[in-house]
Amino acid sequence: MKSRVREIWTLAEASGDGINPVSYEVLARGVELKAKLDEIAEAKVVAVLLARSLDDDAVRTLVHYGADEVLYVRDERLADFLVQNTASILTDLAGERKPEIFLAAATTYGRTIMPYVSVRLNAGLTADCTVLDIEPESGLLLQTRPAIGGNILATIKTESARPQMATVRPHSTRVLPPDVSRAGLVTQILPDDRHFRSRVKFIRFESTSDDEMPISEARKVVSGGRGIGKAENMALVHELAEALDAGVGASREAVDRGWISYPHQVGLSGKTVTPDLYLALGISGSIQHLAGMQTAEHIVAINSDPDAQIFKVADMGIVGNLFDVVPVLIEKIRRARRADSQECRTA
Repeated sequence: MKSRVREIWTLAEASGDGINPVSYEVLARGVELKAKLDEIAEAKVVAVLLARSLDDDAVRTLVHYGADEVLYVRDERLADFLVQNTASILTDLAGERKPEIFLAAATTYGRTIMPYVSVRLNAGLTADCTVLDIEPESGLLLQTRPAIGGNILATIKTESARPQMATVRPHSTRVLPPDVSRAGLVTQILPDDRHFRSRVKFIRFESTSDDEMPISEARKVVSGGRGIGKAENMALVHELAEALDAGVGASREAVDRGWISYPHQVGLSGKTVTPDLYLALGISGSIQHLAGMQTAEHIVAINSDPDAQIFKVADMGIVGNLFDVVPVLIEKIRRARRADSQECRTA
């Protein structure tokens, strides 16, 4: 008798007329788990999308990025997010399909909806995971997340309740290269009216305004740590970031000391970033900080301590006084950019 195919669900998020890119990150996690689960039993990755009417090509990108099937729950009433409605739909779908694993990004959307669904399904939920794996002997999902203020990493297993549910940190993994030739089933589902009988009414959506680009979206990040010495010296971090057109980050120590605001914090208790270039100035490299930036493409560290942990993950390390090194670096970058600008004007 053929065993049941184990479904790994990933919760996709709509954004405007398309798909929020964080959906592709969660799909990459699902594909990785499928490869390991396939060694024990046949598995498939199912992207679950609840949204108003979207272009077919936009929905199919979920297949291009790794989904074997897309469950697309389509209704114009889903344009405005109400957690009770969404949870009701997902609970029914999960009860019908019985997924083995259910993952979502630890965004505002995922953090809001997943606890509701886990309670309704009487399942466990591990929040804000940084590592996911499959235990070879049992096939159980190993869910690793920071604990005790980020001082340790705890690995959690859900032995009986199903589905095994987890949210994962945005930008903690790289998306897979899209494959437009991939074949996958897109199943459209029209939800029943009973799912929209809520005592909560959507009033309006208000976005926050911030002139600075969020560091989680920056392709280059310059971060300062305790080695900066004092709040006034953060100006040097900002100056280097400006020269590079980079975002400004910081270690938890710098934020706790009040040198810079929390939205700039990189690490387990802050933001996870995956830029092309990450410069760490005066950052020792605690486990808490490394977990938030070690997936950067290129890491450059400047620190006076040759034994600093940051050098173990750095592609390039400079042992020296950052107040001697960084001004020289800023001047050389500016000089190079001026030369490039002049070449463009004379070309």
